[in-house]
Amino acid sequence: MTHWTETLAQFSAAIRSGVNMPGLAATRYPLERGIEVYRNNYRGNLHDALAGAYPVIRQLAGDEFFRLLAKHYIAQHASRSGNLHHYGDGMASFLTDFEPARQLAYLPDMARLEWAYHRAYLADDSVPFELNRLAAIPPEHYGELVWRLHPSCSLLTTAYPVAAIWQAHQEGEPENFNIAMDSGGVCLLVFRHGLSTEIVSIAPSSLYWLEQLQRGVAMGEATEATLYAHQDFDLGTTLHHWLTQGVLIDFASTTGERS
Repeated sequence: MTHWTETLAQFSAAIRSGVNMPGLAATRYPLERGIEVYRNNYRGNLHDALAGAYPVIRQLAGDEFFRLLAKHYIAQHASRSGNLHHYGDGMASFLTDFEPARQLAYLPDMARLEWAYHRAYLADDSVPFELNRLAAIPPEHYGELVWRLHPSCSLLTTAYPVAAIWQAHQEGEPENFNIAMDSGGVCLLVFRHGLSTEIVSIAPSSLYWLEQLQRGVAMGEATEATLYAHQDFDLGTTLHHWLTQGVLIDFASTTGERS
């Protein structure tokens, strides 16, 4: 490591964690005062990024508690991108081990949902799939198709009714809501349909099938695996639904040839 690289590493550590930075001479202002200016800007920008990505968690926890968890998160997770929209993807894992949040056991699930919503909102656009493209494929070769999901798609299985909690905290919703926290979890698909980002509760069989496709499994193999786990799965209805909803946007054959 060069001297300049080492100095930058020390400066970065001083901004993130507040440790002293030896060996750097102050000029016009005291060293610690100068570093504190950068530190406040750094933490403030990252706090605002987290608040933008997790507005419902901020409402649920309250501003004071959110500032506390943001402070600890920022100390443990450096920003790795020049785009602050990318900051905060580790919040769900962080909340799982964050002792002050243990009494709010649903927060990690809410963080997963909010990050999926945040990610969907910022995802690339995609050209809608044209159903007549399937007419050129012989039905006996459908099983060989490898489908691509819209880049905004996230599939979640939660232990708590976080979709209902999220909806209750949106602008215009009544304040006297009552959600049974012990009512169980849900299977969710988060994606952007046109200009609208949507949170959709889906059947476990549909989620299982889409998960297979998202991993690059060919449709025939994905369908067999889904039917083994969920005997009520209906391929025709499910395929048509997610095509018309804009979730499935493209396909290629197992030989790598695009239609």
